[in-house]
Amino acid sequence: MTAVLPEVRRARGAVAAMFLTNGALIANILPRYPEIKGELGLANSTYGLVLAAFPAGAILAGLGAGALIRRFGSAPLAVVGTILTALGLIAASWAPVAAALALALLVAGACDAITDVAQNAHGLRVQRGYGRSIINSFHAVWSIGAVLGGSMAAAAIALEVPLRAHLAVSGTLFAATALVALRFALPGKDPENPASAVGADGAPGAADAASAAEAAGTAGAATSAPVMRPGRGRTAFLLGALVVIAIGGTLVEDSGNSWATLYLSRDLGAPAAIAATGFIALVGAQFVGRLLGDTLVDRFGQRTVARAGGGIIAVGMATALAVPSVPGTIAGFALAGLGSATLVPAAMQEADDLPGLRHGTGLTVVSWLMRLGFLVSPPLVGLIADHAGLRTGLLVLPVAGILVLVFSGVLSGRRRGAHQKSEQISAAV
Repeated sequence: MTAVLPEVRRARGAVAAMFLTNGALIANILPRYPEIKGELGLANSTYGLVLAAFPAGAILAGLGAGALIRRFGSAPLAVVGTILTALGLIAASWAPVAAALALALLVAGACDAITDVAQNAHGLRVQRGYGRSIINSFHAVWSIGAVLGGSMAAAAIALEVPLRAHLAVSGTLFAATALVALRFALPGKDPENPASAVGADGAPGAADAASAAEAAGTAGAATSAPVMRPGRGRTAFLLGALVVIAIGGTLVEDSGNSWATLYLSRDLGAPAAIAATGFIALVGAQFVGRLLGDTLVDRFGQRTVARAGGGIIAVGMATALAVPSVPGTIAGFALAGLGSATLVPAAMQEADDLPGLRHGTGLTVVSWLMRLGFLVSPPLVGLIADHAGLRTGLLVLPVAGILVLVFSGVLSGRRRGAHQKSEQISAAV
């Protein structure tokens, strides 16, 4: 195994800090959404449409992330995006009407989308320096940040800290953390991705593995057959399938973000502090899954892990919705978080490894399109909730699990004997 350079190790810590700040910033406002909804007097449908402004902003800005990364570098872009996201969330706390809240969330969502792509791009750059998979560990740290942010919000609610003061403190704290992290990131602009032909962990990426396996007629051929560049049609199909898998993960995350606290408090009668634990349970279990994710993927392959995750999401939330109770619902959200743990990292990594695409292109496309889940989910669940109840609206979660089961066949299977050449590691660093 090739030794990891000291600057690469330091950069891993920097990327982890970026992921933590991103998770914590957003999570500080999520448990306070019901408070904002009540203060502005929003109906469920209006509330859902306002929340959709965040992913709408992400979709408007997301496609520009790849070009911005090539122009300014992934690490500086991630940090600037973090600062602007914090300012957008602070502005949301001052919104006097629904339209102003939607505008603030639109800006925050746009900046968050750019941050998301940039920090993942820098994380994959660091991963190539390690010569093995570490991307799930970064997303695990994001979950730590989300738990931290959610816990900060729950404490602020319990201590009756005003919303504006709470978000001003959290925004300043995590923006400053991101600025410090920038000092330890890898210097310079990102090089063109050598993993367009070789996967980021040294094995062929999703498209390469699938094409080689089909050409050879055996599952084991994916690591021994020559890399084949798929045609445009097949590349589009693979990107589309990866987007569906990523959307499956984002639907789960959005349910915790937008509806878990409201469902537990209003529909099931949980006190405000207890209701906030639905979101915390989801991201906490997601953290555990991501902490174990790299080991599980190396042992069983992305495909098997994703299929197991889809089954856990479908069965766990279907059971919780069929037999509603506060403890059972919190457990259901936890199972959904566990099942979704590796879905978004898997889709992003394998999209970034697709051959024939420029650095950051596959990652940008998947990141942009997966946010359709965030855009569609809030108003869809809100409309269903207005007509049939929020419990019925949350059936999107078992559906998300089923979608993952159907499309996870495009992901890489278990890899055997994959080794990364030292010159590839040096070129990536």
